[in-house]
Amino acid sequence: MCGRFTLSLPPDLVAEAFGLDDVPRLEPRYNIAPTQAVAVVRRLREGGPRQLDLLRWGVTLPAGPGERRSGPLINARSESVAARPAFRDAFRRRRCLIPADGFYEWTADGGRRQAFHIARKDGRPLAFAGIWEPAAPAPEGGAPAACLILTTAPNDLLSPIHDRMPVIVDPADFDRWLAPGTGSTETLGALFRPYPAEPLAARPVGPAVNNAQNEGAACLDPA
Repeated sequence: MCGRFTLSLPPDLVAEAFGLDDVPRLEPRYNIAPTQAVAVVRRLREGGPRQLDLLRWGVTLPAGPGERRSGPLINARSESVAARPAFRDAFRRRRCLIPADGFYEWTADGGRRQAFHIARKDGRPLAFAGIWEPAAPAPEGGAPAACLILTTAPNDLLSPIHDRMPVIVDPADFDRWLAPGTGSTETLGALFRPYPAEPLAARPVGPAVNNAQNEGAACLDPA
């Protein structure tokens, strides 16, 4: 799964990388955690501009008869998202990109959890494939719109660390992924292949990131 990530790049670089008309106001984030607000790039209508909004990370599904409501889902398996009833409509109509400059995964090291930060070697942004759900209508305004990140099998770099990794979309495929209501399961499914290992690097970081309450560049301090 992808449970934490970073986005500390200058906003003008994010705007350039994602083809945004306006430069977003983004604070550097070094330990983005579930239920927090995350930057999401969407195209809300066919032919419309790309826009960046802040959505809650984690989609809460309605409980079925006799079921207890579970916590929010932060990831969904790309292999089954198109067929899963809870996500089928979002996959067709509400796809998004989630900007990041790296993500964390953990492995067990002699009984101790070791965090790794995975990022591009050249420092360029990553674009996670996601889907989003609109805000629930309610007299109080309802819950904020929410998103989750799609995952796929790991590449050779990630496989010793974790058995899943985020789906990372190449810039050449941004328009295809963001176009609402278009694209077949087959053509979009081709984007779910593991991201190549060569452009990425994984480095061990210190224990600060283990606590979701910690924020700041110290989360990237070397182990």
